[in-house]
Amino acid sequence: MSSSATPVEDAIRSKITAAFSPTTLEIYNDSHLHSHHKAMVGSTSKETHFRLVITSESFKSKMQSARHRMVYALLRDEMAREGGIHALQLKTLTPEEEEKQKAKAAAAAEASEDST
Repeated sequence: MSSSATPVEDAIRSKITAAFSPTTLEIYNDSHLHSHHKAMVGSTSKETHFRLVITSESFKSKMQSARHRMVYALLRDEMAREGGIHALQLKTLTPEEEEKQKAKAAAAAEASEDST
């Protein structure tokens, strides 16, 4: 039986997928950007700092703070574990919010092209 090289990331992916059935799930391991921080000195874990983008119907009619609490509650074991998640940056969207952001970005890109 082989163990994963990214057990924390695997747990995040598995739990988020099971709980929220996301239409978008992006997981970025930013741990290498923070390895020099005092709190990380001596840590052997390479999975301490994550940035997540989650789009799910589960977030409909919930404030950002409630959405974040849902994710934090789901990942509480990974955050409590020695060498586990030290920092978590979240972007939580509904499918409608994601579509609005994409449309806005496309319009901005089009406007930028028109001005050149």
